Amino acid sequence: MARAPALSGEIELLPEPDTLDGYPSPRLTERLYGQAAAEQGFLDAFHSGRLHHGWIVTGPPGIGKATLAYRIARFLLAGESERDMFGGSLDVDRATSAARLVASLAHPELLVLRRPYDFKTKKLKSEITIDEVRRLKVFLAMSAGEGWRVVIVDPLDELNANAANALLKSLEEPPKRTVFLLVTSAPDRLLPTIRSRCRTLPCAPLADKDLRKAVAQALNAAEDAGANAALPAGEEWQTLSRLAEGSVRRFLMLHTAKGLDLHRKLDGLVSSLPRIDWLAVHAIGDELGSQAAEAKYELFFDLLLGRLTRLIRTAATGEGDHSEIELARRIVAQDQLAAWAQLWETTVTEKASTETYNLDRKSLILLTFQRIVQASRGATPA
Repeated sequence: MARAPALSGEIELLPEPDTLDGYPSPRLTERLYGQAAAEQGFLDAFHSGRLHHGWIVTGPPGIGKATLAYRIARFLLAGESERDMFGGSLDVDRATSAARLVASLAHPELLVLRRPYDFKTKKLKSEITIDEVRRLKVFLAMSAGEGWRVVIVDPLDELNANAANALLKSLEEPPKRTVFLLVTSAPDRLLPTIRSRCRTLPCAPLADKDLRKAVAQALNAAEDAGANAALPAGEEWQTLSRLAEGSVRRFLMLHTAKGLDLHRKLDGLVSSLPRIDWLAVHAIGDELGSQAAEAKYELFFDLLLGRLTRLIRTAATGEGDHSEIELARRIVAQDQLAAWAQLWETTVTEKASTETYNLDRKSLILLTFQRIVQASRGATPA
């Protein structure tokens, strides 16, 4: 993974779990597009004088949830005179001390919990561990100033069981003027006791206009801006936008990792079900099996899981475009919806296990398609 853009050319930063290779971290994103309703929801609570201590920032991956969390952090940690004088936005001048300290993760009143870097394996760990959450106890025990303290957990669903329970204890007895911003794309998978102690701040997929602005901003801020800054147009934009489903992150992954080619290969395999071209599946496994193909491997499973989701939704509701409805009718029997949903869950779980234990990626791809073929033929996947 390429390093994230540094605040100084002399500073080499470790890989960050919430940063797309070659693009700025969410905390460095200049503007947030498409989340005005979520921003206003938080501002209304703040100006009411009864700001809740726990916020679950939800929505699909890549739509700006982490960027919003850092905007809220800058807003709370800034001085009153540094905020929008009219109280209508979360804007804070990037030249202020609070903004610069948040950008460098050096603010004494900010704690960010996320997957740590493992110096032994030279990789990010697969989950947020109990050791990370123990930092929270130390942070909250420190004497606070007169302002706010902010804790960001990104993403919340990567906490392991012990870490989630440790976080819960802090949410149950929060210190005064402390705000928890818990970022997640899967709120239904969280501990009910965590959900019950927080307010939800929903973020929405970006409409086409906002997606264009957000993509243009990211492309211009990319490390290799000269190669990537051109905004796709015409049919290419329409296809990428449709596949991105309002996600800036997915759009950028598709745009920079030859995603359209990967999409066409995957679409050909899924559209031919219950038949399958095993030579093509093996070719994809060979192409994506090496560590050098990390970005394309991640994109492949993102596209695959998205396609499975659309198939299941179309089979359940009968809604979708004509080709999707026909495919769903052909391969997803109504009495097999639960099996298909379980297939989705199994794919997510086994992908995580493959990363955790450094297992063979090609084997996972072959096994996943074997299960998809079984499901498309009406059998319960093994």
